[in-house]
Amino acid sequence: MTTAPTTITRPSGDLTTAAGLRATARIVARADAHGTTRLPVLDGSGPFALRRLGLPGPRARVCMVGAMSAPLGGDRLAVEATAEDGASLHLTAAAATVALPGRTGDAATYDVRLTVGDGARLDWLPEPLICAEGSDLWMTTTIDLAPTARLVLREEQVLGRAGERTGRLHSRLTLRRAGHTLLDQETAYGPGVPGWDTSAVLGGHRAIGQLLFVTPELAEEGQQVRLLGGAAPERLDPAAGQGVLTPLTGPALLATAVAPDALRLRAVLDEAAGNLPG
Repeated sequence: MTTAPTTITRPSGDLTTAAGLRATARIVARADAHGTTRLPVLDGSGPFALRRLGLPGPRARVCMVGAMSAPLGGDRLAVEATAEDGASLHLTAAAATVALPGRTGDAATYDVRLTVGDGARLDWLPEPLICAEGSDLWMTTTIDLAPTARLVLREEQVLGRAGERTGRLHSRLTLRRAGHTLLDQETAYGPGVPGWDTSAVLGGHRAIGQLLFVTPELAEEGQQVRLLGGAAPERLDPAAGQGVLTPLTGPALLATAVAPDALRLRAVLDEAAGNLPG
């Protein structure tokens, strides 16, 4: 007997055919004549409550606070953040995002779109995304950088809460600089995805993360591949997180890590951050 291959299709964005919440958070950072970054647009809706962090310095800081449980099955959520030329914007979140099943069994979508202008910097440092059992989430992160833009991006995904099986997660990360693609990768985990939990993919781990670092200065420095956490031969520990810090084509570094849980994943990514230039 033969089995047809599993086909996974991104949910439609047609508002007339899918049930669920539609919400978009919009943030625009703009540098004034004195070099201080202002926030002319700070618009949250639905589950996105945006809070300015009044810390001293020229950088604008925003924290996303969850105003309701989301994403649920059928939701269509998006975050659009732009750091205009010369601006500096730091984005974080107050707590983890938990993807949950909805009433209809539909998948949810969560799209993050980041744009960074010349001489600008954007830090995207949310808390982990947790895929609860029964959830089905399609997440995309699309980044467009000007030639002299700077970016720090952390992405952490946890497959299932403590003691439960994971939901399904399909994730895509695309990075473009000056119109040229530096990175375009897709991953999928959970029920219906062939081989996701084998030794060729996660090997039993339940937390996956990345740290992406882009700055023009990297073009002038030779970067080497570095092993992180338990991947280093002198401290090999199957129970610890492990990862690798790799240079990309263009002025960028990408750390990719896996770990048994979110705490050990963060430790590996923090190690990667400590190895970044500057």
